[in-house]
Amino acid sequence: MATLPLLASGLVRLAPVDMAIIVIYFAAVLGLGFYLKSRTESSEDFFLAGRSMGAWIAGLSFLAANLGALELMGWAASAYEYGILAVHWYWIGAIPAMVFLALVMMPFYYISRTHSVPGYLKLRFGESTRALSAFSFAAMTVLMSGVNMFAMAAVMQVVLGWNLHFSIWVSSITVAVYVALGGLTSAILNEVLQFFLIWCGALVIPILGLMETGGWGALKARIVNNIAHGSTYLHAWTTLGHFTSNPMGIQWTGIVFGLGFVISFGYWTTDFLVVQRVLASKDVRAAKMAPIIGAFFKMAIPLIVILPGLIGLGVLATGAHPIHLVSQALAKPGQHTYNEVLPLLLVRYAPPGLLGLGVTALIAGFMSGMAGNVSAFATVWTYDIYRPLMNKNASDKHYLQMGRWSTIIGVLVSIGTAYLVMHAASIMDYVQALFSFFVAPLFGTVVLGMLWKRITNAGAFWGLLCGTVSSIGMWFWVKANPHALAIIAMSAHAKPMAQDMYQALWSWLICVIITVAITFVTQPRAEKDLTGLVYGCTELPDEGHYPWVQRPAFWGVAAIVILVWLNWVFR
Repeated sequence: MATLPLLASGLVRLAPVDMAIIVIYFAAVLGLGFYLKSRTESSEDFFLAGRSMGAWIAGLSFLAANLGALELMGWAASAYEYGILAVHWYWIGAIPAMVFLALVMMPFYYISRTHSVPGYLKLRFGESTRALSAFSFAAMTVLMSGVNMFAMAAVMQVVLGWNLHFSIWVSSITVAVYVALGGLTSAILNEVLQFFLIWCGALVIPILGLMETGGWGALKARIVNNIAHGSTYLHAWTTLGHFTSNPMGIQWTGIVFGLGFVISFGYWTTDFLVVQRVLASKDVRAAKMAPIIGAFFKMAIPLIVILPGLIGLGVLATGAHPIHLVSQALAKPGQHTYNEVLPLLLVRYAPPGLLGLGVTALIAGFMSGMAGNVSAFATVWTYDIYRPLMNKNASDKHYLQMGRWSTIIGVLVSIGTAYLVMHAASIMDYVQALFSFFVAPLFGTVVLGMLWKRITNAGAFWGLLCGTVSSIGMWFWVKANPHALAIIAMSAHAKPMAQDMYQALWSWLICVIITVAITFVTQPRAEKDLTGLVYGCTELPDEGHYPWVQRPAFWGVAAIVILVWLNWVFR
Protein backbone atom coordinates (compact mmCIF):
# COMPACT_ATOMS: atom_id res chain seq x y z
CA MET A 1 0.00 0.00 0.00
CA ALA A 2 2.78 2.46 0.84
CA THR A 3 4.01 2.51 -2.75
CA LEU A 4 0.72 3.77 -4.19
CA PRO A 5 0.75 7.44 -5.23
CA LEU A 6 -2.58 8.05 -3.51
CA LEU A 7 -0.90 7.51 -0.13
CA ALA A 8 1.29 9.83 1.91
CA SER A 9 2.45 9.73 5.50
CA GLY A 10 -0.38 9.30 8.02
CA LEU A 11 -0.79 8.58 11.69
CA VAL A 12 -1.35 4.86 11.13
CA ARG A 13 -1.38 2.20 8.44
CA LEU A 14 -4.29 -0.15 7.99
CA ALA A 15 -3.78 -3.87 8.44
CA PRO A 16 -5.25 -6.21 5.79
CA VAL A 17 -8.25 -6.94 8.04
CA ASP A 18 -8.97 -3.20 8.30
CA MET A 19 -8.84 -2.76 4.53
CA ALA A 20 -11.13 -5.78 4.13
CA ILE A 21 -13.76 -4.17 6.40
CA ILE A 22 -13.69 -0.92 4.39
CA VAL A 23 -13.92 -2.77 1.04
CA ILE A 24 -16.86 -4.87 2.30
CA TYR A 25 -18.66 -1.70 3.38
CA PHE A 26 -18.29 -0.04 -0.03
CA ALA A 27 -19.41 -3.24 -1.76
CA ALA A 28 -22.48 -3.46 0.50
CA VAL A 29 -23.72 0.08 -0.14
CA LEU A 30 -23.21 -0.23 -3.89
CA GLY A 31 -24.82 -3.66 -3.95
CA LEU A 32 -27.88 -2.34 -2.14
CA GLY A 33 -28.17 0.48 -4.69
CA PHE A 34 -28.09 -1.94 -7.64
CA TYR A 35 -30.62 -4.23 -5.92
CA LEU A 36 -33.10 -1.40 -5.32
CA LYS A 37 -32.88 -0.01 -8.87
CA SER A 38 -35.38 -2.58 -10.15
CA ARG A 39 -37.82 -1.58 -7.37
CA THR A 40 -37.66 2.12 -8.19
CA GLU A 41 -40.20 2.42 -11.00
CA SER A 42 -41.87 5.79 -10.39
CA SER A 43 -40.97 9.27 -9.19
CA GLU A 44 -42.85 8.54 -5.95
CA ASP A 45 -40.55 5.54 -5.39
CA PHE A 46 -37.44 7.57 -6.18
CA PHE A 47 -38.18 10.75 -4.22
CA LEU A 48 -40.28 9.44 -1.30
CA ALA A 49 -39.50 5.71 -1.17
CA GLY A 50 -43.10 4.97 -2.15
CA ARG A 51 -44.23 6.31 1.26
CA SER A 52 -43.76 2.80 2.62
CA MET A 53 -41.35 3.16 5.55
CA GLY A 54 -42.25 2.10 9.09
CA ALA A 55 -41.71 4.42 12.04
CA TRP A 56 -38.43 2.79 13.16
CA ILE A 57 -36.80 2.82 9.73
CA ALA A 58 -37.91 6.39 9.07
CA GLY A 59 -36.84 7.48 12.56
CA LEU A 60 -33.35 6.00 12.35
CA SER A 61 -32.87 7.42 8.85
CA PHE A 62 -34.17 10.80 10.07
CA LEU A 63 -31.39 10.84 12.64
CA ALA A 64 -28.68 9.22 10.49
CA ALA A 65 -29.11 11.84 7.75
CA ASN A 66 -27.92 14.36 10.35
CA LEU A 67 -25.09 12.15 11.61
CA GLY A 68 -22.45 13.40 9.21
CA ALA A 69 -19.33 15.53 9.33
CA LEU A 70 -20.85 18.14 11.62
CA GLU A 71 -21.65 15.49 14.22
CA LEU A 72 -18.62 13.22 14.16
CA MET A 73 -15.84 15.74 13.53
CA GLY A 74 -17.25 19.15 14.31
CA TRP A 75 -18.81 18.53 17.70
CA ALA A 76 -16.03 16.30 19.00
CA ALA A 77 -13.75 19.23 18.16
CA SER A 78 -16.17 21.66 19.81
CA ALA A 79 -16.29 19.53 22.96
CA TYR A 80 -12.49 19.69 23.10
CA GLU A 81 -12.58 23.46 22.60
CA TYR A 82 -15.62 24.38 24.70
CA GLY A 83 -16.23 21.42 26.99
CA ILE A 84 -19.62 19.99 27.86
CA LEU A 85 -21.37 23.14 26.59
CA ALA A 86 -21.32 21.44 23.18
CA VAL A 87 -23.98 19.02 24.45
CA HIS A 88 -26.60 21.75 24.06
CA TRP A 89 -26.63 21.11 20.31
CA TYR A 90 -27.92 17.59 21.06
CA TRP A 91 -30.31 18.26 23.92
CA ILE A 92 -31.99 21.66 24.07
CA GLY A 93 -30.84 22.27 20.49
CA ALA A 94 -32.64 19.21 19.13
CA ILE A 95 -35.13 17.34 21.32
CA PRO A 96 -37.89 19.98 21.82
CA ALA A 97 -37.83 20.73 18.09
CA MET A 98 -38.03 17.05 17.13
CA VAL A 99 -41.03 16.54 19.41
CA PHE A 100 -42.67 19.71 18.03
CA LEU A 101 -42.15 18.45 14.47
CA ALA A 102 -43.75 15.12 15.37
CA LEU A 103 -46.79 16.37 17.22
CA VAL A 104 -47.54 19.76 15.63
CA MET A 105 -46.08 20.05 12.12
CA MET A 106 -45.84 16.52 10.76
CA PRO A 107 -49.59 16.03 10.33
CA PHE A 108 -49.74 18.97 7.90
CA TYR A 109 -46.67 17.92 5.95
CA TYR A 110 -48.10 14.43 5.57
CA ILE A 111 -51.79 15.22 5.02
CA SER A 112 -50.98 17.77 2.31
CA ARG A 113 -49.19 14.96 0.39
CA THR A 114 -46.36 17.33 -0.43
CA HIS A 115 -43.03 16.03 -1.73
CA SER A 116 -40.98 18.70 0.05
CA VAL A 117 -41.03 21.66 2.43
CA PRO A 118 -40.98 24.12 -0.53
CA GLY A 119 -43.88 22.07 -1.89
CA TYR A 120 -45.87 22.81 1.29
CA LEU A 121 -45.07 26.52 0.90
CA LYS A 122 -46.43 26.37 -2.66
CA LEU A 123 -49.75 25.01 -1.37
CA ARG A 124 -49.88 27.52 1.49
CA PHE A 125 -48.39 30.68 0.00
CA GLY A 126 -48.06 30.27 -3.75
CA GLU A 127 -45.34 29.84 -6.33
CA SER A 128 -43.12 32.81 -5.47
CA THR A 129 -42.50 31.69 -1.87
CA ARG A 130 -41.92 28.12 -3.04
CA ALA A 131 -39.36 29.26 -5.59
CA LEU A 132 -37.49 31.44 -3.08
CA SER A 133 -37.27 28.64 -0.51
CA ALA A 134 -36.39 26.04 -3.16
CA PHE A 135 -33.44 27.98 -4.57
CA SER A 136 -32.22 28.77 -1.03
CA PHE A 137 -32.48 25.15 0.04
CA ALA A 138 -30.82 23.83 -3.12
CA ALA A 139 -27.86 26.12 -2.49
CA MET A 140 -27.60 25.07 1.14
CA THR A 141 -27.71 21.33 0.39
CA VAL A 142 -24.84 21.35 -2.09
CA LEU A 143 -22.78 23.56 0.21
CA MET A 144 -23.45 21.23 3.16
CA SER A 145 -22.67 18.18 1.04
CA GLY A 146 -19.31 19.75 0.24
CA VAL A 147 -18.64 20.06 3.98
CA ASN A 148 -19.15 16.31 4.42
CA MET A 149 -16.88 15.48 1.48
CA PHE A 150 -14.08 17.73 2.67
CA ALA A 151 -14.31 16.61 6.30
CA MET A 152 -14.05 12.94 5.37
CA ALA A 153 -11.15 13.56 3.01
CA ALA A 154 -9.33 15.59 5.69
CA VAL A 155 -9.76 12.78 8.25
CA MET A 156 -8.50 10.15 5.83
CA GLN A 157 -5.50 12.35 5.00
CA VAL A 158 -4.58 12.87 8.66
CA VAL A 159 -5.20 9.32 9.87
CA LEU A 160 -4.19 7.21 6.87
CA GLY A 161 -2.27 9.56 4.62
CA TRP A 162 -4.79 9.14 1.80
CA ASN A 163 -4.65 11.78 -0.90
CA LEU A 164 -7.34 14.44 -0.30
CA HIS A 165 -8.58 14.42 -3.91
CA PHE A 166 -8.73 10.61 -4.02
CA SER A 167 -10.97 10.50 -0.93
CA ILE A 168 -13.32 13.21 -2.21
CA TRP A 169 -13.83 11.57 -5.59
CA VAL A 170 -14.19 7.96 -4.39
CA SER A 171 -16.73 8.83 -1.69
CA SER A 172 -18.74 11.16 -3.94
CA ILE A 173 -18.89 8.69 -6.84
CA THR A 174 -20.06 5.95 -4.48
CA VAL A 175 -22.85 8.14 -3.10
CA ALA A 176 -23.86 9.28 -6.60
CA VAL A 177 -24.18 5.67 -7.78
CA TYR A 178 -26.29 4.25 -4.97
CA VAL A 179 -28.60 7.28 -4.65
CA ALA A 180 -29.07 7.62 -8.43
CA LEU A 181 -29.93 3.92 -8.69
CA GLY A 182 -32.26 3.42 -5.74
CA GLY A 183 -33.37 6.95 -4.89
CA LEU A 184 -34.58 7.74 -1.38
CA THR A 185 -35.13 4.06 -0.55
CA SER A 186 -31.45 3.37 -1.17
CA ALA A 187 -30.43 6.45 0.82
CA ILE A 188 -32.68 5.54 3.76
CA LEU A 189 -31.66 1.87 4.00
CA ASN A 190 -27.99 2.78 3.66
CA GLU A 191 -28.42 5.43 6.36
CA VAL A 192 -29.87 2.83 8.74
CA LEU A 193 -26.90 0.55 7.99
CA GLN A 194 -24.54 3.47 8.50
CA PHE A 195 -26.26 4.39 11.79
CA PHE A 196 -25.39 1.03 13.33
CA LEU A 197 -21.90 1.05 11.84
CA ILE A 198 -21.26 4.47 13.36
CA TRP A 199 -22.29 3.29 16.82
CA CYS A 200 -20.27 0.06 16.61
CA GLY A 201 -17.17 1.87 15.44
CA ALA A 202 -17.42 5.03 17.50
CA LEU A 203 -18.15 3.33 20.86
CA VAL A 204 -14.55 2.11 20.92
CA ILE A 205 -13.29 5.57 21.96
CA PRO A 206 -15.55 6.34 24.95
CA ILE A 207 -15.30 2.80 26.35
CA LEU A 208 -11.51 2.54 26.17
CA GLY A 209 -11.06 6.21 27.03
CA LEU A 210 -13.03 5.90 30.27
CA MET A 211 -11.13 2.70 31.09
CA GLU A 212 -7.82 4.55 30.67
CA THR A 213 -8.87 7.55 32.77
CA GLY A 214 -10.57 5.50 35.49
CA GLY A 215 -14.18 6.52 34.87
CA TRP A 216 -16.23 9.70 34.58
CA GLY A 217 -15.21 11.11 37.96
CA ALA A 218 -11.51 10.58 37.30
CA LEU A 219 -11.85 12.10 33.80
CA LYS A 220 -13.38 15.25 35.28
CA ALA A 221 -10.50 15.49 37.77
CA ARG A 222 -7.99 15.23 34.89
CA ILE A 223 -9.70 18.02 32.96
CA VAL A 224 -9.67 20.28 36.02
CA ASN A 225 -5.95 19.59 36.51
CA ASN A 226 -4.95 19.86 32.84
CA ILE A 227 -6.71 23.10 31.87
CA ALA A 228 -6.86 26.55 33.37
CA HIS A 229 -10.39 27.08 34.69
CA GLY A 230 -11.02 23.44 33.81
CA SER A 231 -14.17 23.25 35.94
CA THR A 232 -15.95 25.57 33.49
CA TYR A 233 -15.62 22.85 30.84
CA LEU A 234 -17.78 20.47 32.90
CA HIS A 235 -21.01 22.41 33.40
CA ALA A 236 -23.82 22.79 30.88
CA TRP A 237 -25.76 25.62 32.56
CA THR A 238 -24.13 27.06 35.67
CA THR A 239 -21.49 28.98 33.66
CA LEU A 240 -23.96 30.65 31.28
CA GLY A 241 -24.83 33.61 33.49
CA HIS A 242 -22.33 35.86 31.69
CA PHE A 243 -20.37 35.86 28.43
CA THR A 244 -17.02 35.77 30.27
CA SER A 245 -17.76 32.84 32.60
CA ASN A 246 -17.58 30.00 30.06
CA PRO A 247 -15.17 28.88 27.28
CA MET A 248 -17.72 29.48 24.53
CA GLY A 249 -18.17 33.17 25.31
CA ILE A 250 -21.96 32.95 25.17
CA GLN A 251 -24.82 33.77 27.50
CA TRP A 252 -27.89 31.67 28.33
CA THR A 253 -30.21 33.77 26.16
CA GLY A 254 -28.23 32.81 23.06
CA ILE A 255 -28.45 29.12 23.97
CA VAL A 256 -32.15 29.15 24.89
CA PHE A 257 -33.57 31.47 22.23
CA GLY A 258 -30.96 31.49 19.45
CA LEU A 259 -30.07 27.78 19.52
CA GLY A 260 -32.88 26.11 21.47
CA PHE A 261 -35.64 27.91 19.62
CA VAL A 262 -34.71 29.48 16.28
CA ILE A 263 -31.83 27.37 14.92
CA SER A 264 -33.06 24.11 16.43
CA PHE A 265 -36.70 24.45 15.39
CA GLY A 266 -35.66 25.86 12.04
CA TYR A 267 -33.39 22.90 11.26
CA TRP A 268 -35.43 20.00 12.60
CA THR A 269 -38.82 21.18 11.36
CA THR A 270 -38.09 22.87 8.01
CA ASP A 271 -34.78 21.48 6.68
CA PHE A 272 -36.00 19.11 3.98
CA LEU A 273 -32.85 17.00 4.34
CA VAL A 274 -34.32 15.45 7.52
CA VAL A 275 -38.05 16.06 6.92
CA GLN A 276 -37.88 14.09 3.66
CA ARG A 277 -37.11 10.89 5.59
CA VAL A 278 -40.23 11.28 7.70
CA LEU A 279 -42.42 12.03 4.66
CA ALA A 280 -41.50 8.53 3.44
CA SER A 281 -43.48 7.01 6.35
CA LYS A 282 -46.37 4.67 5.53
CA ASP A 283 -49.06 6.61 7.47
CA VAL A 284 -49.58 9.68 9.68
CA ARG A 285 -48.95 7.84 12.95
CA ALA A 286 -45.63 6.45 11.67
CA ALA A 287 -44.71 9.95 10.47
CA LYS A 288 -45.37 11.32 13.98
CA MET A 289 -43.52 8.53 15.76
CA ALA A 290 -40.40 8.70 13.56
CA PRO A 291 -38.99 12.00 14.92
CA ILE A 292 -39.77 10.92 18.50
CA ILE A 293 -37.88 7.65 18.01
CA GLY A 294 -35.04 9.73 16.61
CA ALA A 295 -35.19 12.02 19.66
CA PHE A 296 -34.43 9.19 22.10
CA PHE A 297 -31.36 8.16 20.10
CA LYS A 298 -30.32 11.80 19.66
CA MET A 299 -30.05 12.21 23.43
CA ALA A 300 -27.55 9.33 23.52
CA ILE A 301 -25.29 10.49 20.68
CA PRO A 302 -23.15 12.69 23.00
CA LEU A 303 -21.69 9.39 24.25
CA ILE A 304 -19.92 8.91 20.92
CA VAL A 305 -19.36 12.57 19.96
CA ILE A 306 -19.13 14.90 22.98
CA LEU A 307 -17.53 12.41 25.40
CA PRO A 308 -14.57 11.74 23.05
CA GLY A 309 -13.84 15.47 22.98
CA LEU A 310 -13.78 15.53 26.78
CA ILE A 311 -11.58 12.42 26.84
CA GLY A 312 -9.20 14.26 24.51
CA LEU A 313 -8.96 17.07 27.09
CA GLY A 314 -8.07 14.50 29.73
CA VAL A 315 -5.53 12.33 27.91
CA LEU A 316 -3.93 13.97 24.87
CA ALA A 317 -1.89 16.61 26.70
CA THR A 318 -0.42 14.11 29.20
CA GLY A 319 2.01 11.19 29.01
CA ALA A 320 5.36 10.71 27.31
CA HIS A 321 4.23 12.26 24.01
CA PRO A 322 1.75 15.06 24.80
CA ILE A 323 -0.33 16.54 21.99
CA HIS A 324 -1.70 20.07 22.27
CA LEU A 325 -4.42 20.88 19.76
CA VAL A 326 -4.96 24.39 18.40
CA SER A 327 -7.65 26.12 16.36
CA GLN A 328 -7.60 25.84 12.58
CA ALA A 329 -6.85 29.56 12.28
CA LEU A 330 -3.75 29.35 14.51
CA ALA A 331 -2.35 26.03 13.30
CA LYS A 332 1.21 25.94 11.96
CA PRO A 333 2.65 23.18 9.76
CA GLY A 334 2.88 19.95 11.77
CA GLN A 335 0.42 21.05 14.46
CA HIS A 336 -2.80 19.18 15.12
CA THR A 337 -6.10 21.10 15.21
CA TYR A 338 -9.28 20.67 17.23
CA ASN A 339 -10.87 18.96 14.22
CA GLU A 340 -8.43 16.06 14.59
CA VAL A 341 -9.34 15.07 18.15
CA LEU A 342 -11.58 12.18 17.06
CA PRO A 343 -9.13 10.56 14.60
CA LEU A 344 -6.26 11.03 17.09
CA LEU A 345 -8.21 9.13 19.73
CA LEU A 346 -9.18 6.47 17.21
CA VAL A 347 -5.50 5.90 16.46
CA ARG A 348 -4.73 5.85 20.21
CA TYR A 349 -7.28 3.19 21.14
CA ALA A 350 -8.13 1.04 18.13
CA PRO A 351 -6.06 -2.09 17.31
CA PRO A 352 -6.24 -3.80 13.88
CA GLY A 353 -9.81 -4.81 13.14
CA LEU A 354 -11.27 -2.25 15.48
CA LEU A 355 -9.35 0.45 13.60
CA GLY A 356 -10.95 -0.68 10.34
CA LEU A 357 -14.37 -0.64 12.00
CA GLY A 358 -13.71 2.85 13.39
CA VAL A 359 -12.52 4.22 10.04
CA THR A 360 -15.53 2.61 8.36
CA ALA A 361 -17.77 4.31 10.93
CA LEU A 362 -16.25 7.68 10.04
CA ILE A 363 -16.66 7.02 6.32
CA ALA A 364 -20.25 5.86 6.89
CA GLY A 365 -21.07 9.00 8.84
CA PHE A 366 -19.68 11.32 6.21
CA MET A 367 -21.35 9.42 3.35
CA SER A 368 -24.66 9.40 5.24
CA GLY A 369 -24.66 13.19 5.53
CA MET A 370 -23.56 13.53 1.91
CA ALA A 371 -26.29 11.19 0.64
CA GLY A 372 -28.92 12.99 2.69
CA ASN A 373 -28.05 16.33 1.13
CA VAL A 374 -27.83 14.95 -2.40
CA SER A 375 -31.16 13.09 -2.28
CA ALA A 376 -32.88 16.17 -0.83
CA PHE A 377 -31.31 18.36 -3.54
CA ALA A 378 -32.56 16.01 -6.28
CA THR A 379 -36.12 16.17 -4.93
CA VAL A 380 -36.23 19.95 -4.55
CA TRP A 381 -34.58 20.52 -7.91
CA THR A 382 -36.98 18.20 -9.76
CA TYR A 383 -40.27 19.00 -8.00
CA ASP A 384 -39.79 22.62 -6.93
CA ILE A 385 -37.54 24.14 -9.57
CA TYR A 386 -37.44 22.06 -12.78
CA ARG A 387 -41.07 20.92 -12.99
CA PRO A 388 -42.88 24.19 -12.10
CA LEU A 389 -40.46 26.58 -13.82
CA MET A 390 -39.07 24.63 -16.80
CA ASN A 391 -41.20 21.62 -17.77
CA LYS A 392 -44.67 21.38 -16.22
CA ASN A 393 -46.21 18.66 -18.37
CA ALA A 394 -43.61 15.90 -18.71
CA SER A 395 -44.32 12.25 -17.94
CA ASP A 396 -43.61 10.60 -14.58
CA LYS A 397 -40.83 8.60 -16.23
CA HIS A 398 -39.20 11.85 -17.36
CA TYR A 399 -39.20 13.23 -13.81
CA LEU A 400 -37.73 9.95 -12.55
CA GLN A 401 -34.86 10.29 -15.03
CA MET A 402 -34.43 13.94 -14.11
CA GLY A 403 -34.15 12.87 -10.46
CA ARG A 404 -31.33 10.47 -11.33
CA TRP A 405 -29.47 13.03 -13.44
CA SER A 406 -29.90 15.78 -10.85
CA THR A 407 -28.41 13.44 -8.25
CA ILE A 408 -25.25 13.15 -10.34
CA ILE A 409 -25.20 16.89 -11.05
CA GLY A 410 -25.72 17.62 -7.34
CA VAL A 411 -22.72 15.46 -6.47
CA LEU A 412 -20.53 17.22 -9.04
CA VAL A 413 -21.52 20.65 -7.73
CA SER A 414 -20.90 19.41 -4.17
CA ILE A 415 -17.38 18.38 -5.17
CA GLY A 416 -16.80 21.96 -6.24
CA THR A 417 -18.06 23.27 -2.91
CA ALA A 418 -15.80 20.79 -1.10
CA TYR A 419 -12.83 22.54 -2.65
CA LEU A 420 -14.28 25.89 -1.55
CA VAL A 421 -14.48 24.63 2.05
CA MET A 422 -10.73 24.01 1.99
CA HIS A 423 -10.28 27.77 2.10
CA ALA A 424 -12.68 28.36 4.98
CA ALA A 425 -11.13 29.32 8.31
CA SER A 426 -13.51 27.08 10.25
CA ILE A 427 -15.86 24.31 9.14
CA MET A 428 -18.12 24.99 12.14
CA ASP A 429 -18.37 28.68 11.30
CA TYR A 430 -19.22 27.76 7.72
CA VAL A 431 -21.98 25.33 8.70
CA GLN A 432 -23.57 27.44 11.43
CA ALA A 433 -23.58 30.46 9.11
CA LEU A 434 -25.49 28.46 6.48
CA PHE A 435 -28.12 27.48 9.05
CA SER A 436 -28.61 31.08 10.15
CA PHE A 437 -28.89 32.22 6.50
CA PHE A 438 -31.46 29.74 5.23
CA VAL A 439 -33.02 27.76 8.07
CA ALA A 440 -33.83 30.35 10.75
CA PRO A 441 -36.01 32.66 8.59
CA LEU A 442 -37.68 29.68 6.88
CA PHE A 443 -38.88 28.40 10.25
CA GLY A 444 -40.64 31.71 10.87
CA THR A 445 -42.48 31.45 7.55
CA VAL A 446 -43.51 27.81 7.92
CA VAL A 447 -44.64 27.94 11.55
CA LEU A 448 -46.70 31.10 10.98
CA GLY A 449 -48.27 29.49 7.92
CA MET A 450 -49.28 26.36 9.82
CA LEU A 451 -50.55 28.01 13.00
CA TRP A 452 -52.25 31.21 11.72
CA LYS A 453 -54.70 31.19 8.84
CA ARG A 454 -54.58 35.01 8.47
CA ILE A 455 -50.99 35.01 7.08
CA THR A 456 -51.01 36.13 3.45
CA ASN A 457 -48.95 35.15 0.44
CA ALA A 458 -47.28 38.57 0.18
CA GLY A 459 -46.44 38.63 3.88
CA ALA A 460 -44.80 35.20 3.70
CA PHE A 461 -42.69 36.00 0.63
CA TRP A 462 -41.36 39.34 1.81
CA GLY A 463 -40.83 38.14 5.37
CA LEU A 464 -38.78 35.16 4.17
CA LEU A 465 -36.76 37.27 1.74
CA CYS A 466 -35.98 40.00 4.30
CA GLY A 467 -35.10 37.45 7.00
CA THR A 468 -32.65 35.66 4.70
CA VAL A 469 -31.05 38.85 3.38
CA SER A 470 -30.72 40.30 6.89
CA SER A 471 -28.91 37.20 8.15
CA ILE A 472 -26.45 37.24 5.25
CA GLY A 473 -25.99 40.97 5.78
CA MET A 474 -25.16 40.54 9.48
CA TRP A 475 -22.59 37.86 8.60
CA PHE A 476 -20.83 40.16 6.09
CA TRP A 477 -21.03 43.03 8.58
CA VAL A 478 -19.11 41.07 11.21
CA LYS A 479 -16.59 39.87 8.60
CA ALA A 480 -15.95 43.47 7.56
CA ASN A 481 -16.02 44.85 11.10
CA PRO A 482 -15.43 42.32 13.93
CA HIS A 483 -16.61 44.91 16.47
CA ALA A 484 -20.14 44.48 15.04
CA LEU A 485 -20.36 41.19 16.93
CA ALA A 486 -20.77 43.17 20.16
CA ILE A 487 -23.87 44.80 18.67
CA ILE A 488 -25.40 41.61 17.27
CA ALA A 489 -24.76 39.59 20.47
CA MET A 490 -25.47 42.57 22.74
CA SER A 491 -22.17 42.27 24.62
CA ALA A 492 -18.59 43.39 24.10
CA HIS A 493 -17.52 40.08 25.70
CA ALA A 494 -19.24 37.84 23.13
CA LYS A 495 -17.05 35.39 21.19
CA PRO A 496 -17.50 34.31 17.56
CA MET A 497 -19.54 31.20 18.48
CA ALA A 498 -22.25 33.52 19.84
CA GLN A 499 -22.62 35.25 16.48
CA ASP A 500 -24.60 32.47 14.79
CA MET A 501 -27.01 32.13 17.72
CA TYR A 502 -27.95 35.80 17.80
CA GLN A 503 -27.74 36.21 14.04
CA ALA A 504 -30.33 33.45 13.67
CA LEU A 505 -32.53 34.97 16.38
CA TRP A 506 -32.56 38.43 14.78
CA SER A 507 -33.20 37.08 11.28
CA TRP A 508 -36.13 35.02 12.58
CA LEU A 509 -37.59 38.06 14.35
CA ILE A 510 -37.18 40.19 11.22
CA CYS A 511 -38.94 37.50 9.16
CA VAL A 512 -41.84 37.25 11.63
CA ILE A 513 -42.28 41.02 12.11
CA ILE A 514 -42.29 41.79 8.38
CA THR A 515 -44.58 38.83 7.63
CA VAL A 516 -47.12 39.96 10.23
CA ALA A 517 -46.89 43.63 9.24
CA ILE A 518 -47.53 42.95 5.54
CA THR A 519 -50.24 40.42 6.39
CA PHE A 520 -52.36 43.11 8.04
CA VAL A 521 -52.35 45.28 4.91
CA THR A 522 -52.98 42.50 2.37
CA GLN A 523 -55.92 40.21 1.65
CA PRO A 524 -55.92 36.70 3.24
CA ARG A 525 -56.94 33.55 1.38
CA ALA A 526 -60.39 32.04 1.82
CA GLU A 527 -60.57 29.42 4.58
CA LYS A 528 -61.83 26.79 2.16
CA ASP A 529 -58.48 27.02 0.33
CA LEU A 530 -56.53 26.24 3.51
CA THR A 531 -58.00 22.83 4.31
CA GLY A 532 -55.21 20.41 5.16
CA LEU A 533 -52.68 23.23 5.50
CA VAL A 534 -53.49 25.23 8.65
CA TYR A 535 -54.70 24.55 12.18
CA GLY A 536 -58.36 25.52 12.54
CA CYS A 537 -59.09 24.61 8.92
CA THR A 538 -58.07 20.96 9.07
CA GLU A 539 -59.52 17.86 10.70
CA LEU A 540 -56.60 15.92 12.15
CA PRO A 541 -56.60 12.10 12.47
CA ASP A 542 -58.07 10.82 15.75
CA GLU A 543 -55.74 8.60 17.81
CA GLY A 544 -58.25 7.91 20.57
CA HIS A 545 -58.53 4.23 19.64
CA TYR A 546 -54.83 3.63 20.43
CA PRO A 547 -53.80 2.69 24.01
CA TRP A 548 -52.02 5.64 25.65
CA VAL A 549 -48.63 3.86 25.50
CA GLN A 550 -48.92 3.70 21.71
CA ARG A 551 -49.71 7.37 21.18
CA PRO A 552 -46.97 9.69 19.89
CA ALA A 553 -47.92 12.34 22.45
CA PHE A 554 -47.07 9.99 25.35
CA TRP A 555 -43.60 9.24 23.99
CA GLY A 556 -43.05 12.88 23.12
CA VAL A 557 -43.71 13.88 26.74
CA ALA A 558 -41.42 11.05 27.91
CA ALA A 559 -38.61 12.41 25.73
CA ILE A 560 -39.01 15.90 27.22
CA VAL A 561 -38.96 14.50 30.78
CA ILE A 562 -35.70 12.64 30.12
CA LEU A 563 -34.27 15.79 28.51
CA VAL A 564 -35.03 17.84 31.65
CA TRP A 565 -33.42 15.18 33.83
CA LEU A 566 -30.23 15.10 31.72
CA ASN A 567 -29.88 18.86 31.84
CA TRP A 568 -30.32 18.81 35.62
CA VAL A 569 -27.69 16.09 36.10
CA PHE A 570 -25.07 17.89 33.95
CA ARG A 571 -26.05 21.42 34.90
